[in-house]
Amino acid sequence: MAKQAVARTTDLEPIDRLEEKIKLLVNMVARLRAEQTQAADDNARLAREIDALRARLADAEGGHAELAALRDERDVIRSRVADMLAQLESI
Repeated sequence: MAKQAVARTTDLEPIDRLEEKIKLLVNMVARLRAEQTQAADDNARLAREIDALRARLADAEGGHAELAALRDERDVIRSRVADMLAQLESI
C-alpha cells in the first residue's frame, strides 16, 4: 500500500508542475492584457495631443502668414508716405 501512495504522489508531481506553469501563464496573459490596454490608452492620448498640436501649428502658420501680409502692407504704406513727403519737400 505504501508503494501505491508513493506511486500516486510521483504521478501527481508532473500535474502539479503543469498546474503551476498554467497559473504563471494565466498571470502573464492578464499582465500583458493590462499592459496592452495601458498602451492603447497612451496611444489614444498621444493621438489627441498630436491633433491638438497640429491645430496649434495651423493657427501659428496662419498667424505667420497674416503677420507677413501686414508687414508687406506696412512697407507699401511707408513707401507711399515717403513719396508724399518727398513731393511736399519739393513744393
